[in-house]
Amino acid sequence: MASGQPFGRAVVTTVWGSAPRPAGACLLADLGGTIAGSVSGGCVETAAASEIAQAIDAGCPRLVEFGVTNERAWEVGLACGGTIRLLIEPVVREEIMRAAGGPGGVVVATVLESPAGIGAALIVDDTGLVAGPLPPVGANVGTSDGGGALLGELHSEIASEALDALARAASATAAYATSAGDSVVMFFEVYPREPKLVIFGGVHIAAALVPMARMLGYRTIVADGREAFLTRDRFPDADELILGWPEAAFAQAELDSATSVCVLTHAPKFDDPALLIALRSPAAYVGAIGSRKTQQARRQRLKAAGLSDHELDRLHGPIGLDLGGREPAEIALAVLGEIIALRHGKGGPRRTEVS
Repeated sequence: MASGQPFGRAVVTTVWGSAPRPAGACLLADLGGTIAGSVSGGCVETAAASEIAQAIDAGCPRLVEFGVTNERAWEVGLACGGTIRLLIEPVVREEIMRAAGGPGGVVVATVLESPAGIGAALIVDDTGLVAGPLPPVGANVGTSDGGGALLGELHSEIASEALDALARAASATAAYATSAGDSVVMFFEVYPREPKLVIFGGVHIAAALVPMARMLGYRTIVADGREAFLTRDRFPDADELILGWPEAAFAQAELDSATSVCVLTHAPKFDDPALLIALRSPAAYVGAIGSRKTQQARRQRLKAAGLSDHELDRLHGPIGLDLGGREPAEIALAVLGEIIALRHGKGGPRRTEVS
């Protein structure tokens, strides 16, 4: 933004119909007319910037709605129009700045509607820890606490909804009622961790997976205990190459809730230790290459090694969606399709029974 100019923001909280941008889309604007970001793909940016300027002058947050006509929708590539609700704020809150600039795994839950006004917030991290309430921003919020006093008894419900939103990597709104009968509407603004794909086994499928995953925004890490399989010539696009056995490699890769793990060596001396670690980790997805017969024998070994039925049920094997392809790129596409489907709440592991 222009140096020295105060600036605020508009963020999409709710979408009805075929609106151009999803909940969580954000626009910054200063009093000089400079804007950054988008809330509508160009349909209402000027009007949103004007609302931000008015909020800066008034010194308090507010909600506004804009509609996108069917005619205007065609211009931005949509089949039909829709309506968006925006939270307009006179400044960018410190908690928003920290969440946007941090490693992710955070949800900022903001009051959109309550008898005591709007703007108070709770911060929920990916462990379910809740911080706040934080007061609304602005110089002229008056005596209203922005709904903060109503949030005390809603902590557990808000934390649960925030974790669900974080798992979906999608911002959303939800309504609650307090024991006194007060209605509170919250906006869950999601800042997910960077998605990460960790591949153990520098095989041909891995070489096809890496560039596809990078196109989808994943940080890609390839690990293997065999030096010949792990060269820059084979993986020029990988963000990181780790030479080592599964325990050391996964410790360096730091498996977290935004991590997808693909075990591809097809060698039990590598696959089994890798899966024992990955299936006990917070990783969102764990898949392993191999036929159904291979999977059954592998699951028997893993169960004998101490994995619970619940942990084994997390394993995607045979890996990937059943698209029928057998070439490395086709298998890579099937694997990424399965990862994306799981990320958006579609489907689950295909089970291979353990006798």
